[in-house]
This record gives sequence, C-alpha cells and structure tokens, in this order.
Amino acid sequence: MVVAVMVGLLAACTSGPQPMDDTGYDRDVLAWRADKDTMLKSSADSPLLPEDRAVFTGLPYFPINSLYRMPARLDEDRSNTTVIELSTSAEEKRRMQRVGALRFTFNGKPLTLTAFADEGTTVITRLFVPFGDLTSGDTTYGGGRYLDLDRTPTGLYDIDFNRAYHPYCVYNISYVCPVPPRENRLDIAILSGEKLPADYKAR
Repeated sequence: MVVAVMVGLLAACTSGPQPMDDTGYDRDVLAWRADKDTMLKSSADSPLLPEDRAVFTGLPYFPINSLYRMPARLDEDRSNTTVIELSTSAEEKRRMQRVGALRFTFNGKPLTLTAFADEGTTVITRLFVPFGDLTSGDTTYGGGRYLDLDRTPTGLYDIDFNRAYHPYCVYNISYVCPVPPRENRLDIAILSGEKLPADYKAR
C-alpha cells in the first residue's frame, strides 16, 4: 500500500538537525514541528494508521530560513459571499468561501495568495491558504501545501512558509484534501516548510 510505503520512508528520512540562529523564532518553529510529530505518532486524531505510527519518527523539512517569513496585507472581499469550488484529491469538489487576497513581497517580487474559509462561515477566526509552487510534484506534494493564519483585526498578517504543511491525504488515502486554485500557484520555488522524502513515490 502506498501509504505504508510513504510512512516507512518518513521513518528513514526525518527532519534532522536544523540550523539555529539563537533566536526565539527558530526555537518556536522547531517546537511547532515537534508538536506535530508527537500528534502524528501518538494522537487519536492522527491520520496515520496504527501500523504506520509504529515506524514513524518524524516529518522531513527544508532548513529553517527566516527569508521565507514576511508580512502580508489582506485585501478583504467585503461581501464575504464569493464561493469558489476547489478541486480535491478525489473526484468531489470542495466549496470554500473567499475571504480576500493576501499581498506580500518575496525577494522584491510582489505575490498574491487567496485566503479562504469554509463555506457559510459567519465568524472567521482563521484563514486557510492552500498554495502550490515550483517545488510541487518534485520535493513537495504535487497537490500543494497549506498555511493556516489566525485572523487579525488589522488586516496585517505574518506569512511564514517555514510552517507550510502537507494535507493529510499525503499520509492516508482516505482523506479528501482541497487542491490550490490556479491563482494560488506561485511561479517561484518555496524551499521552506514540509517536504517529501527524496524517494517518495506518488500515488
């Protein structure tokens, strides 16, 4: 089963030592990643099957790099009524509510990512930001990765690709995961966040 193969590869290709810069930022990211490894290994909410957890020792990541953390401004869709159907890892569609466009700059290049919430959400507390980039289908999952951003009252956000993560369908085929829309496919390589083991075999 491909899922079992994937998890076995994760056991052989862990995150390993990360470069440290003696700042609280690096420690916070490492702690966040360690918490996720613990959840995947031990939690009842883990997407991993029991037999897969037994060989799981941690997710692989790109080295922490603060250059992949930058401020963003949300140009909000004030109507909060625009619904977009996202493709998924299965045949079904996922209806998501468009919250607005996050605008930021990376290496002097202006970029935009659309932020979403579940359809029908009246009080938005978190933004869901699925994205693809030039690593998708190579060193990261072809169906893209995700960011979650806590809602702010100012419209200013901290985009941190060091916290980019893969959807659960990477680890368990029974999960159905939204795929980033075309507008969220970046034409740069985001060498940050969660990555796939070097010899991962896509389904």
